[in-house]
Amino acid sequence: MLSLDFTPEAFLFDMNGTMIDDMGFHLIAWANVLNNELKANLTNEQVKLQMYGKNEELLGRVFGKGHFTQAQMDAIAMDKEKAYQQAYKPHLKLIEGLAPMLDAAKAKGIKMAIGTAAIPFNIDFVVDNLKLRSYFPVIVNALDVVHSKPHPDVFLQCAQQLGVNPARCIVFEDAPKGIEAALNAGMKAIVLTTLHEPQDFAQYSNVLAAIKDYTDPAIQELLQR
Repeated sequence: MLSLDFTPEAFLFDMNGTMIDDMGFHLIAWANVLNNELKANLTNEQVKLQMYGKNEELLGRVFGKGHFTQAQMDAIAMDKEKAYQQAYKPHLKLIEGLAPMLDAAKAKGIKMAIGTAAIPFNIDFVVDNLKLRSYFPVIVNALDVVHSKPHPDVFLQCAQQLGVNPARCIVFEDAPKGIEAALNAGMKAIVLTTLHEPQDFAQYSNVLAAIKDYTDPAIQELLQR
């Protein structure tokens, strides 16, 4: 049973690792850029721990702020994203159970938005190839907010644009920093365990459930609220 005392009015989705199971491809692309091209000498686990927020923030955490110019960071990030897209495109699909969930939520009148640290280049790659525009009238990306997750800005902006009270939103996320952002926004959340283990989210009081995919009974329970 979900510990939920309200009927959700909006579902807010992170994208990478939450709607599509692609974080392993991002990990490979980042590890290649950071280690082979930029000589950071990080383990895969160290790379994984840095994979949140904007690309330029990741580079700043690894190499220090000011190490690269903005133009250099933009070029590094675009090379990484192109490598990711080329590798992942043959595997591009929604996580199991998400397609019928989106249809059911839309039929119930539940509003939906995407709140992601991804750049428009990657958002368009996913949303347009999977024909998802009709489900998501609101998409808030890395360029739309000053502060990235774990700041709540991205999810608060989603709620504002949808015209929904933040406390009536459910966030779907795969990363601890994303769950923290939802908590900071005053929102309950459901974890997708595509990259992290359930215990990685034990400290967050807003987590309703940790699920492998959208066929989990928790989703049906949520839709029946």
